[in-house]
This record gives sequence, structure tokens and C-alpha cells, in this order.
Amino acid sequence: MEESKAAEYEALFDEIEAITPYKSLSNTNPIMTQRFGADPYAMVYKDRVYFYMTGDTFEYDADGSVTENTYGKINTISVVSTTDMVNFEDHGTVYAAGSKGAAKWAANSWAPAAAWKEIDGEVKFFLYFANSGGGIGVLTSDSPTGPFEDPLGEALINNHTPNCADVIWIFDPAVLVDDDGRAYLYFGGGVPEGQAANPGTARVVELGEDMISIAGEPVIIDAPYVFEDSGIHKYNNKYYYTYCSNWDVDQAGTDQYGFESGEIVCMESESPLGPFTIKETILENPGKYFGLGGNNHHCVFSFKDHWYITYHTRVLEGNMGIEKGYRCTHIDSFTMQKDGSIGLIDQTLQGREQLSYVDAYQRHSATEVAVMSGMSTVAGDAVTDFYGSGTTALGKIQTGSFVKVQGVDFGEGAPSKWIAEIKNASGEVGVIQLRADGLNGDILGYLTIDANTGTNYAEFETNLNTGITGVHDVYMIFYGEEYEVLSWQFEK
Repeated sequence: MEESKAAEYEALFDEIEAITPYKSLSNTNPIMTQRFGADPYAMVYKDRVYFYMTGDTFEYDADGSVTENTYGKINTISVVSTTDMVNFEDHGTVYAAGSKGAAKWAANSWAPAAAWKEIDGEVKFFLYFANSGGGIGVLTSDSPTGPFEDPLGEALINNHTPNCADVIWIFDPAVLVDDDGRAYLYFGGGVPEGQAANPGTARVVELGEDMISIAGEPVIIDAPYVFEDSGIHKYNNKYYYTYCSNWDVDQAGTDQYGFESGEIVCMESESPLGPFTIKETILENPGKYFGLGGNNHHCVFSFKDHWYITYHTRVLEGNMGIEKGYRCTHIDSFTMQKDGSIGLIDQTLQGREQLSYVDAYQRHSATEVAVMSGMSTVAGDAVTDFYGSGTTALGKIQTGSFVKVQGVDFGEGAPSKWIAEIKNASGEVGVIQLRADGLNGDILGYLTIDANTGTNYAEFETNLNTGITGVHDVYMIFYGEEYEVLSWQFEK
């Protein structure tokens, strides 16, 4: 870029105030702020871990004011993924239920759980969800991000399923595909009147080989003070069932079992079908750490030889100045002990360490970021536009919007060029400023968006004059509106 043009752009951006993000630039929690995501579930596939979340979305009154989250309008499932545990790629929202969803028989899609399995030589993905508290459905796909379809046209499990008539809430599934290929589904919740100490509403059932049927009858998990939120993980050939305790844990219950109301409890067994015995409490109610308490929902998982727990809080809505019960997803790390003990996990905003760096010279989704501010994501192709999930782009950009990509590795040689795939249907001029290590860090260059691409994405590129090497955070700061950014990469 010519020096005169660079000087012009530098003066332009000096007048631009970056839009304040909904989390600190140094925080890794919540994992995304462009929308809410509750009841998170983690699925590891190849070198990525995918997170599936209840698609909390604002509800409004007649005056347009945000109202309390009733959960009654939720019919989507948000999907994001990561390879490094700090930069998360947004895959959009699965249209799971309702008139636009894959499972049109279901009104809601709460508390998803996901798994993959090789069947007849092909890898298939399975997304279980709750139709409110009335049953569990399953969607299938050839990809972890969809498109998903409904193979049954009805619930997989409901109150008509054997041994489930007395389960108050048939929801909150968790799924385990064991080392031998056999799979199990955990679900249930609710507290019958007068039975707070022993609700008897948690269940486990073996799934059929096809993952969309059940083999045998569900059996009771004797989980003291169970409320909701089944979880399952395996370690050293033992099985750990985890759940959220109900709101009626009295002092006698605490003295006997060691947990209080609204906490995540861990049980242990030699078999995936139980019986399970109480082991410990692993997660206090997030309200104790962050304020704005509520129900507690989690998933324990291992990724690249590290152990994590993902759970939801109300931190994001608090940062937005709203207190209406809209949830966001956090992840924290912990050390698994040899005997399977976890201990009480510390809940943080800093979250976890970056596991690997971002290769500056590979093509990356523009939505794979650590921090996003002043914008959202939009469908990046027609398939995603129709089904809700798949490929997304940065959109709804405004002047002062920015993203942070953490830990970009430039290696020993400095880049000479930056390339981005952009759709600019309006034809209005936009500019992207690149900085290193902060909103006021060293300027790497500017990209001018000055062509009308119509409804298609096109490559825009700019020459760089920077000696940057090694690992740095990269900030992309935006000027202009009505353009979308699909991907980017540096070139030497």
C-alpha cells in the first residue's frame, strides 16, 4: 500500500473508537459473546472439540423490552468449535425444532448432547435434544456442523418408554460411546412432591447399534437429591455420572453427601449402567462466583490430554446490563487425579491456556476468534442459510467493530501480504486495519474493500510492510458497514 494511503487510513482510524466488548480482552470466558449459549455439551472429533448449546434468545414484551427467559421459544442449537481452547469458530445455529426445524414434531430444543460413531464404514454424527421436559429427540448428520435431519419423526424417548412413566422431566440427555462401540444415553430429572432426597427420576439406557433406537429398558440411577443435567465421562475404566442437585438439599443432606443445592455432583461405577455411588462435589453453583445464580448445567470432557468442564453462567447478560435469565458458556480446566477424583473446580473468567498456535499462513474462518465486539455472524453459504448451521462469516459489521485472534504464529519470516474473502453487496467502501497485540498495537497494514462483489465472496488482498515474526495476537478493526468477511490468511 502506498505510504500516502496508509497515512490517510491511519488518520481515519485514529478517529475511530473501538466498540467496547462484552468481556475483557484477556478473558477466555464466556467463550462467545455474539449470542447466548446454555446447557453446553462437548464432543471431541479428530483435532477439534465441538460445543453444542441451547440457543437462548431474547424474548420481548409488546413495548420491545427484553423480558424474562421462559425457554419456551428456544428451538435452535448453537454450535462452535476450537482446536486451541481460546479461539472459537462459530458454526451457526442448528434449526432443530419448530416449523423451520429438522424435528417439526418438537416445539423446543433444549440441552443438547452429541456423539459420533462409525457405522458400516461411515462416520455419523448424532445430536440428542430435549423437547422441553416432554421427551428426547435425535438428529443425524454426516458432519459435526450439519445439516442435520430427523430420522425418526418423533421422540426417541418419552413417558411412554418403559420405566419412564414416573420421570417428571424427560430431558437433559448425555451420551457415551464406550470403547467397545456400545453407547448409552443418560437423561431425566424433576422432584416428585415429598421426595427431594430420593427423586428417582434419573435414567440410563443402552442405545441400539444405530444410535437412534434403544436396546432394553431404561434403568434408574439412584442419584440423591437429583434435579436435572445428566453428565457422563469415563476414566481408567470407571464411569462417572454427574448431575445437578435440586433446590431442597437440607443440612442433613449436606452432612451426609457433602453437597448443597444447585451443585454438580459426581458418582462412580464399574459399569455404564450403574449402580453408581456418590464420590464428590465438583462444581458449586456459578452464582457463588459470578452472581446472578440459577440452574447449573455442565459437561466434563478430555481434549488433547487436558481435562475440562464446560458450564453456563449469566455473566454475559450481566455485562450487558440485563438480568433476565439468559445464559452463556464457560470452560475451565482441572487436573484429573489417578483415582478419578476431580475436586472442587475453580470457576474463572480467564479459563484456560492456549493449546496450540494459529498458523498465520493457513486459511482460517473469520469467525474463529477469541474476542468479538460490535458485530455478529451470518450464514456464509446457501446451505447454512437454509439449515442454520455450517459455514458462517463475520457480519453486521459497523465502524469500530473488531475481533481478536489470539496466538497467531508468523514463524521466522515476516508476511508480505494479507488476503481475505469478502462479500460487499452494497459496493460501499470499507477498510480493515490489522494490528498486533492490542487495539493500539503495531499496525500491520490496511485492506481496502472497494469493489461490489454482488452476492458472492471475492478475494481482496493488500501488501504488507512489516517485520513481524513469532507469535502475536492479531486484531482486525473495521471501518464501514454492510460487508461480510468469510476467511483470511497471511502470505510470505
